[in-house]
Amino acid sequence: MRTAIHPDNYRVVVFEDLNNNEQFLTRSTVKTEDTVKHADGNTYPLVKVHISSASHPFFTGQEKLVDIEGRVDKFEKRRVAAAKAKKAQADKAVKTVSSKADKDAPVKIENLKTTK
Repeated sequence: MRTAIHPDNYRVVVFEDLNNNEQFLTRSTVKTEDTVKHADGNTYPLVKVHISSASHPFFTGQEKLVDIEGRVDKFEKRRVAAAKAKKAQADKAVKTVSSKADKDAPVKIENLKTTK
């Protein structure tokens, strides 16, 4: 196993979620210029994040299906159109086969009258 592959410059930093202003005090190697006074009264480096477990719908239990662009409706329209096209093509193929069968049908000789 390799040695000395982990960084040794960990420091205590505050991660702030920009969606709900939740703050987490943890250790990290991330570099930042911002600082913030935490609830414990000490000043720590501040890292701003756009989403965290405090605001992500999966972790908050507020997950819901949002269909902004109508993706389900678009899919349904495409499915219906494809089914109609397939049926029309199948009907056209049946008509073509039946008309060819009528043209190629043998003439029944028994119905013909012959003269002697």
